Amino acid sequence: MLVGPVFTREVLTSPRRTRTYIARAAYPGILLVLMCTAWLLLAGTQVVTNTGEFARFGLMLFQVLGPLQLGLAMFCSALLAAGAVAQEKDRGTLVLLLITRLTNAELVLGRLLASLLNILILLAAALPCFMLACLFGGIAWQQVLQSFAVTLVTTFVAGSLGSTLALWREKTFQTLAITALVLVFWLVFWEVVSLRVLGASWQGIACETWAIVFSPWQAVLATTRPATSAADIAAWWHGPVTAYLGLAFVAAILLNAVAIWRVRIWNPSREIQAVPREAEDRDSIWGLVPVEKQAEGTDAAVGAKPAKQPLPSRQVWDNPVLWREIRTRAYGRRMLVVRAAYLLLFALSAAGCWYLAQTEAGLTRWNAAAVLVPLGFLSLVLINAQSVTSLTTERDGRMLDLLLVTDLTPQEFVFGKLAGVAYNTKEMLILPIVLGLGLWLTPGGLSLENVIYLVGGLLVIEIFAITLGFHCGMTYANSRIAIATSIGTVFFLVVGIATCMRLMVAFSGSFSVQLQPFLAFMLGGGVGLYMALGARNPSAAIGLASLLCPFATFYAITSFMLDHTLTVFLVVTCMYGFATVAMLVPALYEFDVATGRTTLGEE
Repeated sequence: MLVGPVFTREVLTSPRRTRTYIARAAYPGILLVLMCTAWLLLAGTQVVTNTGEFARFGLMLFQVLGPLQLGLAMFCSALLAAGAVAQEKDRGTLVLLLITRLTNAELVLGRLLASLLNILILLAAALPCFMLACLFGGIAWQQVLQSFAVTLVTTFVAGSLGSTLALWREKTFQTLAITALVLVFWLVFWEVVSLRVLGASWQGIACETWAIVFSPWQAVLATTRPATSAADIAAWWHGPVTAYLGLAFVAAILLNAVAIWRVRIWNPSREIQAVPREAEDRDSIWGLVPVEKQAEGTDAAVGAKPAKQPLPSRQVWDNPVLWREIRTRAYGRRMLVVRAAYLLLFALSAAGCWYLAQTEAGLTRWNAAAVLVPLGFLSLVLINAQSVTSLTTERDGRMLDLLLVTDLTPQEFVFGKLAGVAYNTKEMLILPIVLGLGLWLTPGGLSLENVIYLVGGLLVIEIFAITLGFHCGMTYANSRIAIATSIGTVFFLVVGIATCMRLMVAFSGSFSVQLQPFLAFMLGGGVGLYMALGARNPSAAIGLASLLCPFATFYAITSFMLDHTLTVFLVVTCMYGFATVAMLVPALYEFDVATGRTTLGEE
């Protein structure tokens, strides 16, 4: 069987825990809650009297749920596939698989399909919910099937991309960062093309059509547009969306073909292969030269061959954890590639703001947000990924065990890690703030007051993302679960906010009556946040923060819609600042739990 051994190991031998079945039931449940929330928004603000209003409701509902599902499937499949391979590398089990009789195809495809299995099951569970939306009218079942086809093919492309990059790169953070950057560049470039920034047409074909053919986001939006006749429905199966399905399928095949061809060339990497004897005297990743090598030759007998001069040792700071994070290549030698790609995306965002400022509409809050949100979202994901992988990589490599025989204090470890993460991701921390300040200097841009609120809110959210990654890395012993929980929390936070705003704009113009429709949505978000952050390490502060964050976020969204910017800043700063402290204080105790030490309480 082509994918037998590895796929069988992951699917048939792994224990099925309760959370597996909860997740499979929770996703269609969330979709039903969103449908009920949308209906309450519609019925609470207007009287539905005819079938035409039902049809408009069904169409708007599909236009919200279709792109939402695509975004979730695309990013989750890529990060899960990349994280699964990265965990195999960190634990050293990939090398064991390479010395077996497994063929390259069995190794690559088995690992890929096993990591995508849960997402495929969730998509299958969601199909009946989308079919229910057809009962309102306004959309055809062919549209639903085509939307699912786009989502399914995109899932395979994104998963293949993450798997191939993970097999190529050695460090987990590099894998996750490059995967996220490629996905964002893919979406952003074709969004620029669809806006006719690079011209109205290419080779006689409209740029909007080119964007549908090459962009999953534009393709799924095309499937949600209403059809005016049966001929339009029949034309969907031989239009630009079908061209995207074919090209995406070919791209997935090519990515997996490259991975199958190169898997035993890329792995094991040069970092774990045997090194020449002359390199044994080089400093380790901690930068220290063994004492016995420094003293080599001092006690040699007279007349013996003179020993080589020992290499100079490197001076370690008072906080060795911070020194290692900043002064060594603990996260690989290709970090410059990640930084260069991020700088390119920042330059594109700055150019987009300048372009919008030159248009007739000028630079407003809404079109500025369309440029800032992709950059800010990517920054939060990269910062959070750096934070959580700084712990999971050391745990999988059993380097945390060395802390058992050291005199490191919890404060040195915790703050050394947090400061090191901030230093290694300084571009992701600073450049969004620089772009926010640039909006103030742009003619017709934001006011100084709004820029202060924007910069202050960004700082608080970025510190929250760093602390969240550290908290998940210390709480979960399984690296895959820790990474998925940490990045998933950030991702669902951003997606949840975007979905709420989309529902508010689509179904209602009055924000004073929307608390009751969103009540179930907020309660569910609070329970989910507590399960992710506080279930493993219960804390009254974390429980309170998990319960209040969804309500505070909803209040901030409503205030933003009403142009109460000071209220947004105060609510976000206070609530997410409190959540950061709630995770940071127990981290000093989690350090002892994770390492088995009992330094706290000894005095």
